[in-house]
Amino acid sequence: MTTPTRVTLRPGERIFINGAVLKSDGRATFEILNDVPYLTESEIMHAQQTVTPLRQLYYILQTMIIEPTGMEIARGVYDDTMRWLPQAFANPLVLAGLETISQQVAAGSPFNALKTLRALIPIEDAILGANRSSELRVVGAG
Repeated sequence: MTTPTRVTLRPGERIFINGAVLKSDGRATFEILNDVPYLTESEIMHAQQTVTPLRQLYYILQTMIIEPTGMEIARGVYDDTMRWLPQAFANPLVLAGLETISQQVAAGSPFNALKTLRALIPIEDAILGANRSSELRVVGAG
């Protein structure tokens, strides 16, 4: 058995656990006693926020976690995305992170892949803010 995970929710905050959505009516703290994927509302990315390649990957992984009934479709989108995404970056930290994410998803752990991806998004933001043309390439552009 894994170590329990303690989760605290603010009043009205939602948590997504293995396809279920739970909403707290007051401050709540509980422990998840087994290894199950979950996301708190503060970790959810909305479709309109997917304005960069890594944010799009985040949304795909998030969908794999919170909508297990749609896993097959999300996995197909993930596979298509991971075919081209490494070609879009020259940054070695991002490329190493994408390889780790690929291994984590292959091992059946999109939740861990999402945690790895969270660390890459600030790097992508720095790349895009500092020099949009040197680190991020448009795949298929001449």
